[in-house]
Amino acid sequence: MLFEPPERLGPPKVRPIMTDLRLRPFDFQAAVARAGLRPDGMPATGGPGGAEGVQGGFKAAMTSALHNVSRAQVEASRLQREVTLGNPEVSIEETMVAMQKAQVGFQATLQVRNRLVQAYSEIMNMQV
Repeated sequence: MLFEPPERLGPPKVRPIMTDLRLRPFDFQAAVARAGLRPDGMPATGGPGGAEGVQGGFKAAMTSALHNVSRAQVEASRLQREVTLGNPEVSIEETMVAMQKAQVGFQATLQVRNRLVQAYSEIMNMQV
């Protein structure tokens, strides 16, 4: 029988709600420094946070970003599998957040790829 009457199910199972969510205020100065920019939005020149101080450059940044997106997708898949198997240690809320993070990361990656392909096409169509 697919659906049992409520009296045969017993007490409902209660799963703990994720309550230790901590939000930190956005640190604009740290974000600007990580991006290698000055506070006015212009590229920084020299120094530890400047363009010359970045190790690996664009290739390393892209590789790191792709690895992070891949890890987020693998983690979301793992959590989905655990929820499907009924693991009481994994909450549906945690799983949904991980899935959304993976989706946002993937969509951002697609947008970057589309912009790179568009820029490449424009450069290739330029007349010399």
